[in-house]
Amino acid sequence: MRVRRAFSLILVLMVAFTVILAGCSGGSNEPDNSKEASPSPSGSNTKENPGNELEPYTFSFYGNYDWMTTEPWGADPTSKWIQENMKITVEPIQSGGGAASKLNTMIASNTLPDVMMIDRGGDVERLRAGGQLVALDEYLDKYPNLKQYAGDRTLNMLRSEDGKLYQFPNWYTSSGNGNTGWIINTKIYKELGSPKLETFDDLYDYLKKVKITYPDVVPFETGIGGQGIDVMSSGFAEYHPMKYMSSRFATDGTRLISIFQDPAFQETMLFASKLFREKLITQDALTQKDDQVKEKLNTGRVAVFAFGDVANYGREANNAWKAIDPEGGYEPIWPIRKSGLDKDKIFVSDYNSLGWNAIVITKNAKDPERIFAYLDWLTGPEGQRVAFFGPPGLYWDDYDGNGAPIPNDTAINTPQAEKDKQKIGAFDWVGNTTFVNTSKAEYEMKLPENQRNWTTEAQKNFFWKTSLEMTEFVNIDPLPDTDEGIARTMVNDIYVTAFAKMLFAKDDNEVLSLMEQAQQHAVDAGYDELLQFYTDKWNANKAIIQK
Repeated sequence: MRVRRAFSLILVLMVAFTVILAGCSGGSNEPDNSKEASPSPSGSNTKENPGNELEPYTFSFYGNYDWMTTEPWGADPTSKWIQENMKITVEPIQSGGGAASKLNTMIASNTLPDVMMIDRGGDVERLRAGGQLVALDEYLDKYPNLKQYAGDRTLNMLRSEDGKLYQFPNWYTSSGNGNTGWIINTKIYKELGSPKLETFDDLYDYLKKVKITYPDVVPFETGIGGQGIDVMSSGFAEYHPMKYMSSRFATDGTRLISIFQDPAFQETMLFASKLFREKLITQDALTQKDDQVKEKLNTGRVAVFAFGDVANYGREANNAWKAIDPEGGYEPIWPIRKSGLDKDKIFVSDYNSLGWNAIVITKNAKDPERIFAYLDWLTGPEGQRVAFFGPPGLYWDDYDGNGAPIPNDTAINTPQAEKDKQKIGAFDWVGNTTFVNTSKAEYEMKLPENQRNWTTEAQKNFFWKTSLEMTEFVNIDPLPDTDEGIARTMVNDIYVTAFAKMLFAKDDNEVLSLMEQAQQHAVDAGYDELLQFYTDKWNANKAIIQK
């Protein structure tokens, strides 16, 4: 109880500041512009250094992803600052590359961690139905950052069937965002005469030139899992982000339809198979590992790259290759599209106000309120400055009237490659996208041009502009053990198998034949019923949004 009383004392001040902010902003989700509404970032008595008033608290954390490895707590500047000043320590639990089986084991043995990062949907509802999750509603007014910055509409979309809120959103937003798109090798592009590279016809001609001129270079790199093919699909129709391929459905405007009968998907697979047959796409597209992709990028052996996280891969590759060859580098381009389509109606990625995934607190947590209070601090301006830009005193000492950190001399004089080693941003588990993106853009503009972050510039000028809001499609997946959930698993397996076969097909006729077979197998597995389930959920979401 002493922990709760002590931490509540801190948050009383936060409530007071929030009341002031709400009165000035008229209920907007955007950060307030008044410097007076935010405390000073330095000094032992500020909210960004409240450690003297808190007792230490430790909780366990698990990221429910095969690929996710949580860094050791306290080994980097950010988590060390949080440990010393917020008195929070995190004990990571790793998936070991088998997230699904790990989660099932923890559920069966009643050894769930205190906190989990997890995708919205089936697994969350399974945990909720099993009585394993803590409802967050009673904390929303006491700790006001989440409610202020996410807003009621977003929180209502996150509520479960019982009307309660169990999910703390991560990277929720009110504006376009994303890391997805296309980049090109600038050295190769210039050496080949900087040709027009706007349509798939342009791309095809360019890739053939690359193959002839640079036999050791991959003309078109698609990343792990051939993800670049999903990115490519967005260019075969207007308002058609790669989400449709990853979700295994498309829309005709009034209902959700089979991905196998989507014209854009059909054109995508025909083109991708053609590129693969002609060895214009990396030949181990579906089997290569992440480090293999990065090695090719970082040594300049990729001409064109499309990927879901191209913003971060591109920055690392640009910096690594420039360190080897000053004439090397990568830069983003506008998404490649089918001839005749409007370039301003091509959207590669999507975003929704709910963000990427969610944090849930399980009933194994000894003090869920203390955890929520920490997460609420983390998602507010102070927490976001620390988590995303690093602790005060490292690369910033003060912030401007909008809350954006002002880079100090260390920020200006430290190479980006060195900054990357410090894992800044790795523990931003409840990202406030609009605040971060606004602050990030302002932060970068205060740096000398040659010190600006490659990723931020690429996001601002390309990737955020080609991201389409699709909030209406969230929370439509069925529970895994329902008829629709079983059908979803079967359809996904059919898709994965068919995708690989189509990519390796010997000609266009085989691609189309495989697509027809996949459609029939999916229908036999319950695809029509699943699509109707999706459509009903989609329409229900639209009704909530339109209220």
